Amino acid sequence: MDTESLKQQAGEAAVALAIRPSMVIGLGTGSTAVHATRQIGRLWQEGALPGIVAVPTSEATAQEAARFGIPLGTLDDYPCIDVTIDGADEIDPHFDLIKGLGGALLREKIVAVASRRMVIVADARKQVARLGSRAPVPVEVVRFAERPCTDHLTALGARVAKRMGTDGQPYLTDERNFILDCHFADIANPAALAQAIRQQPGVVEHGLFLGLATDVVLATPGGIQVLHRA
Repeated sequence: MDTESLKQQAGEAAVALAIRPSMVIGLGTGSTAVHATRQIGRLWQEGALPGIVAVPTSEATAQEAARFGIPLGTLDDYPCIDVTIDGADEIDPHFDLIKGLGGALLREKIVAVASRRMVIVADARKQVARLGSRAPVPVEVVRFAERPCTDHLTALGARVAKRMGTDGQPYLTDERNFILDCHFADIANPAALAQAIRQQPGVVEHGLFLGLATDVVLATPGGIQVLHRA
């Protein structure tokens, strides 16, 4: 089965697992989470999810949800979210994550922290023994602070690359910030690294999502696996 079909399976399985009528739902961003948004949209249109309202984690997700007519809200009106379904770039055995390759890590983390439950959807390739094995740690920084933030992250041991867009210009987040992709040779202590990254003024947020995921729905060639944090 191709990767896109596996992603769709994971997204749809997460919706079946976690979404019920009248919930406030966080809609994640990325190539796997979008399948969950589409499934929620289809169920909404069929009348199977009355009373829901969704808080999207990016402008792209908001546009996708609007295609299905999903009722949208903000954290001003719905500060407590029942469940968020989102993707991940890496998942370690403790359910700690690297997120942000889709460029929405700031809003994703804000929504995740506001959620009672966070369900991660991914294909099995995203499982790693240790964070940083494959993916860089994205760090969102204000443009004014690019140089001091780059120097700070380099001093922490990262090989830092400013993310560029498909147009050859620096990638800008929904908040109009830069993203610095930080490749670490070894992340032995994610919590300590997360704390160290935040010490530099100008760092807005980082892609280490620690202690937030409650469930993981993995699509594998052998079928769907649902994992729950102990």
